[in-house]
Amino acid sequence: MNKKEIYYKAVDAVNERIEKYQKEMDMIKESMDANDIKTDYDEDNRGKLLGDFEQNAGYLDDSRQMKETLSEIDLDHYSERVSFGSVVETDKNLYYVAVPIGELNMENGSKVYAISTEAPVYQGLKGKKAGESYTFNDQEFKIVAVH
Repeated sequence: MNKKEIYYKAVDAVNERIEKYQKEMDMIKESMDANDIKTDYDEDNRGKLLGDFEQNAGYLDDSRQMKETLSEIDLDHYSERVSFGSVVETDKNLYYVAVPIGELNMENGSKVYAISTEAPVYQGLKGKKAGESYTFNDQEFKIVAVH
């Protein structure tokens, strides 16, 4: 279990999102500019494009915020209690408390769930240490290790 490897996997995932949303916005902008050239362009289509552009702008902003949050993690910090930046091994899952990316597929084939401190599952994990248990969705989990 390599905390730095998980961190960099999360950064890569966020960077991919930023790139994806930026490309999407660029394509929409090109499409909107092309519509401006026509004299008979469809107003409804332009409205949809504008809505899609704004939606992607919001996703891009969220992704940039995630990147900023990740930059605040001290990779050398260790705490025996679960907190922001912790990697938590439970008897069922592996969690990375950082940003809400979801499932990260690691090189060794394992899965890590990147969650934020706002996630409901984090409320059960917060402040706990190895050997302690918590309940989430009527299931009991045991914390095996905190990195």
